[in-house]
Formats: sequence, C-alpha cells, structure tokens
Amino acid sequence: MTSEDKRKHQRIPSLNLSYICLDENNNIVKEGMGRTLNISESGILLETQFAIELEYLVIMTIALQEDLLEIKGKPIHAKSNKEGKFEIGIEFLEPDQDSIQLLKNFIAKYDSYSL
Repeated sequence: MTSEDKRKHQRIPSLNLSYICLDENNNIVKEGMGRTLNISESGILLETQFAIELEYLVIMTIALQEDLLEIKGKPIHAKSNKEGKFEIGIEFLEPDQDSIQLLKNFIAKYDSYSL
C-alpha cells in the first residue's frame, strides 16, 4: 500500500467463493459463485454474474488455501463492469477473531510469495 492509499487494510487479488444472499427476514433470495477481485481484513470486492442488491446480507464461503472461511457481510457498493459482470464491495460484519486471524495469515503468506 502506498502512503496515498486511504484504505485501512491491504488488498490481495483473486480467490473463488460461494455466496448466499439473505433478505431482511433471513430468507435465501439468491445463491451463486463468485470471484474475488481483492480481499482484506475488513472486506472483499466480489465479481459475480448477477447483481447483489445492497439491502441483502451476504454469507460467503471463501477458500483460503486449505482452509474454508465462512463470513457474513453487507454490500456497500455495486457496479457493472465492461464484461457485463457485477463488482460488489462487501464489508465484513462482526468477524470473529479466528476469521480475522485466518485472513491475516493468508494475506501475510500471499505477501511473502509476491516479494
């Protein structure tokens, strides 16, 4: 990250994941597969084939090497890209300490490989 970067946490590139969207009554309204464009300790930029509305809660299962991380989040922005797919910025909601540590470890491993 540069000193000009206003992000709180470093972003790393692509991972694959599955997601479930829940409405305000916790009913499943959409399920799918996506690809992360980047991930940090506080959120994820997810690329999907279909839009995810901002009012949904999203539960994601992310493969971090040999570990699976299930984490919930709230979409905070969305746009379509030039390929006709959707990019959704999702902020993690109340991740537990184990989830945060798993993300930190994965990001640290990724950094050591990219040097």
